[in-house]
Amino acid sequence: MKAVILAGGLGSRLRPFTQIIPKPLLPIGEKSVLEVQIEHLKEHGFDEIILATNYKSQYIEKFFGDGSQYGVKLSISKEEKPLGTVGPLTLLKDKLTEPFLMMNGDILTAMDYSKFYDFAVNNSSDLTVAIKMFITPFRFGNIFYEGDYVTKIEEKADIITKILAGIYIIKPGVFDIIPDNEYFGMDTLINTMLEKTLPVAKYELFEYWLDIGMEEDYKKAQEMYQEHFAKEKKS
Repeated sequence: MKAVILAGGLGSRLRPFTQIIPKPLLPIGEKSVLEVQIEHLKEHGFDEIILATNYKSQYIEKFFGDGSQYGVKLSISKEEKPLGTVGPLTLLKDKLTEPFLMMNGDILTAMDYSKFYDFAVNNSSDLTVAIKMFITPFRFGNIFYEGDYVTKIEEKADIITKILAGIYIIKPGVFDIIPDNEYFGMDTLINTMLEKTLPVAKYELFEYWLDIGMEEDYKKAQEMYQEHFAKEKKS
């Protein structure tokens, strides 16, 4: 099975860490973010992995080589200009002739990729998106009233939303929609499919998940590595 990891982001929100090291190579425990992702994908049967790069591509290529040390076949795809979340896939059309997983290169997750893949290949959509419940603590109490009199107060209720988790199973049919070598984001792909009344499937992710987008996320990832990933390697 094949997987594409988007590893071309600038990591501007994580500066100064990313001024020298590209974000996917930032260390988490004794491994980089990308190493954790590759090893977890390998455990779920993904043995051919493509790293879609742009920023500091040469660092990533030298670090991973051909992937043999991880037990996978690894290759590098380099975009010459920013192509968004989905645009880089058009550079790989000849290789992506079967359903494949695509994920952002700044995600730390214990997701069961095997179950996700099986669900996606057995539904009628060319795109299955992973979603995750996201809870945001609310700082203020919510007050209810009728006229001049308070009827109820709700203290600091959490805001609960479902978000795109940055992990997708994609079938080759999507290439009929994505323009070649142009900037094209996942939101544009989803909206275009919905406008064309093409089905988009969703799969809820219940396992641990963290988007390493900002400095506080990176610090949390350091803590969570030991709990969710170091143990996994020892078992």
